[in-house]
Amino acid sequence: MVKELNKLYIGNALDILPLIPENSIQTIITSPPYYKLRDYETEDQLGQEDTVEEYVEKLVKILKQAKRVLKKDGTLWLNLGDCYAGSGKNRNADGIDYGINPKYKDSKHTARRQGLIKKTPLSGYLKPKDLIGVPWRVAFELQKDGWYLRQDIIWNKPNVMPEAVKDRCVKSHEYIFLLSKNKNYYFDYKAIQEKSVTFENRPPAIVRNREYEYKSKLNAMNPKYNLRRDDKRDLLKYKNPQKRLSRKDSSYDITKRNKRDVWTVNTRPYKGTHYAVFPFELITPCILAGSKEGDTILDPFFGSGTIAEAATLLNRNWIGIEINPKYKNLYKERLGLFNN
Repeated sequence: MVKELNKLYIGNALDILPLIPENSIQTIITSPPYYKLRDYETEDQLGQEDTVEEYVEKLVKILKQAKRVLKKDGTLWLNLGDCYAGSGKNRNADGIDYGINPKYKDSKHTARRQGLIKKTPLSGYLKPKDLIGVPWRVAFELQKDGWYLRQDIIWNKPNVMPEAVKDRCVKSHEYIFLLSKNKNYYFDYKAIQEKSVTFENRPPAIVRNREYEYKSKLNAMNPKYNLRRDDKRDLLKYKNPQKRLSRKDSSYDITKRNKRDVWTVNTRPYKGTHYAVFPFELITPCILAGSKEGDTILDPFFGSGTIAEAATLLNRNWIGIEINPKYKNLYKERLGLFNN
C-alpha cells in the first residue's frame, strides 16, 4: 500500500495507483506523454500505441484508477497537446516532412512537445496533415466515463518554437482540462484572482454617459479601484455598495477579478536528459485553486518533477509516479527531495 507522502514511486501508473488509498488525494495535476511525440524507451509506456484510439483508451483507463483515489470534492487538471497525422514515415509532430525542418532528424533535439515521430498511423478517416484532436478525444471519453468536464483552459506559449509551415498558423497553445469527480468540488477562486484592468485600459464606451450615485470614499470613477463592468452596475444600484456587499462576503476587493481561462506562460527548457518540463507558473494556479495547505497532490506522470517542487513550496504534500527509472537521479539532482 502506498502510504508515504512526498515520495516518487517508480513503476507503471496502472500498477501503483491501485496501491493508493481510496479518497486520499485532493487534486491530480499531470501532463501525460503526448501521442507519438517521444519514445521514452520504456516497456508499457504511454504514447506509443499503434492508433490514437488505443492511446485514448489507455489514458482513460489510467485516469479511471486516478479517479478512485480522489476525494469526493477532488479535481483533475490535465495538460494535453495535439499533433498532426502523418504518412507514418519521415514526419514530425506537426506533420511536416524532415526535408522542411531537418533539425528534428536528430533525436538529441527531440522535445516532448515538439519532436520526432517514428510512426503516426492513419487510422479510420484521418488523412495526412489532419489535426488529430487528441486532447478533445480524451476529454470526451473521460466525460463518458463519469468525469465532470468543467473547463478547457488555454495555455498560451509566447516563446513557442517556430514552425516551417506555409499553409496554417504556428501552433502556440495547449489545453489544460479541469475535471471533477462530482458536481460539487473544492475550487478556491480567490486564491488565483488576478489584477483587474484599469479604466485607462478600457474602451471609452464602458464609462461614457454614466452617472454614479455613490459619492463617498469608494469613488467609482477613481481608476485605482479598477472596477469591472458588473461592479459598476452594483455601484449604480446601491446607495452604499460597500455595506450591501459586505453582507454577502466579508470583503469586496474591486482591484481584483476572477482568473480568465487563457493562461500565458513561457515554456521552461531543462538541460537534463528529460525534456518534458512542466512550467512552475502553469502548475501554481492549479495547486492554489484545487487544494488547501496540507492537502496531497498526485502526479501519475511525474516527468521532470515540477509538481513536487511547486507543492513543497506551497506547503502541500505530493505523490509522484514515473515509469522510467532512469530519471530518478535527475529528480534527486534537480529537487533534492527524494529518498534513496
